[in-house]
Amino acid sequence: MQDLPIVVITGARGGIGRALVAELAARGGLRIVGVSRQAGELSDLPLALAVQADCTTSDGAAEVFAQCQQVFGVAPNLLAHCVGSTLIAPIHRTTDEQWQAVMRTNLDSAAYMLRGWVEGLRVRSQTERDQDCSAVFVSSVVSRIGVAQHEAIAAAKGGVEALVRSAAATYAPQGLRINAVAPGMTDTPMTAGMLKLPAMREGAGKQYPLGGLQTAQQVAQTIAWLLSEQASRITGQVIAVDGGFTTVRPLVR
Repeated sequence: MQDLPIVVITGARGGIGRALVAELAARGGLRIVGVSRQAGELSDLPLALAVQADCTTSDGAAEVFAQCQQVFGVAPNLLAHCVGSTLIAPIHRTTDEQWQAVMRTNLDSAAYMLRGWVEGLRVRSQTERDQDCSAVFVSSVVSRIGVAQHEAIAAAKGGVEALVRSAAATYAPQGLRINAVAPGMTDTPMTAGMLKLPAMREGAGKQYPLGGLQTAQQVAQTIAWLLSEQASRITGQVIAVDGGFTTVRPLVR
């Protein structure tokens, strides 16, 4: 148990975060650390450690890694950053406060968590880092194709993707892999308000070439693969989990 890899999952009480905890727990062989601003809401998850921290601040992100070091004695070699929010509003109706909140939740948190993860691993020798070291971040299809009234979140997630690519280049010599997933609309508590009526759900699903909406579990399975040694040659990539939304235009009949 003491030698098992450690994975930190932020946003662990959210739809994708919870699905990822379940997916990795079912696969076994990991010590799972769940992070949330309300750690009490993680009590039903199979975690080795629950951390209460606000990853949108530098101090909050640092606290995550400090607690891992205190409890396990080593830095986590795996990170899945699932913290996020959304905002559907045109830029002329987006207030300064809304813009800053979207950037803080999506982009700032990613930068702080990436920095803390890298710093923890850099102090370990290559011999000590005999396990695969991988970080996965969550972007969005709206950063890859123009979707009306998504300017703020598109900018924030676009920043996350740029961060991933640059960091992947910086830390590849140290064997650190850094990737992202870009989901389309996913059936989670965050999108529940947009999908509360059958007509709304049906209309949303028709946007996707494969039809319907993906589940949080389907996104989590892709993240789990990127974290695994099966993806040991994958870094600097953003994988769209979107039913073909960003790349496929099926024949209209």
